[in-house]
Amino acid sequence: METRTVFFIGKPGCGKGTQAKLLFEKTGWKVLTAGNELRAMAALNTPAGGKIKSEMNAGLLLPSWIPMYLFLKSLFALSEDDHVIFDGFNRKVPEAELVIESLTWLDRPPTILNIQVSDEEILRRLALRKGVEGRADDNAVDERLKEYYEHTEPVVKMFLERGMLIEINGEQTPEQISEDIRKVLNIPTN
Repeated sequence: METRTVFFIGKPGCGKGTQAKLLFEKTGWKVLTAGNELRAMAALNTPAGGKIKSEMNAGLLLPSWIPMYLFLKSLFALSEDDHVIFDGFNRKVPEAELVIESLTWLDRPPTILNIQVSDEEILRRLALRKGVEGRADDNAVDERLKEYYEHTEPVVKMFLERGMLIEINGEQTPEQISEDIRKVLNIPTN
């Protein structure tokens, strides 16, 4: 079986993290999550940590070089045989272009899964998550959706035009979504 490099993309609150976790539970593949890495950096008592925290709490996407630094650092640490799930990368066109260029250079073709969810469902989910997890960035839902449409939607279109994107219906139960993902990845669903 060829080495698998899977990316989840979609609106904030679409279930990328949940699906990355469920795929990990079925496969044991490494999961690299931009949000977790960025929240760890934001917790540092440094000028960069403070700036990252401020922008994330406002619902803004960070400059492309920050998540790309984390992506490349993680990518270059992988062995040739490692399967990997990336969650929360590729949110701006320059990031997506760098991902494609670096993976092409390493001969690691990616599978990019777009979890499609309506704005209404996103608003409902983020309101629930805010009550449960209390994530500060969930206070800025409108800004996060604005950032998605301005920056990430063009990435989705680019991947679609290049034939690299697989659309997943994200308005099902997490278990149904997970099963659909495993089907498109040819991973047994039992």
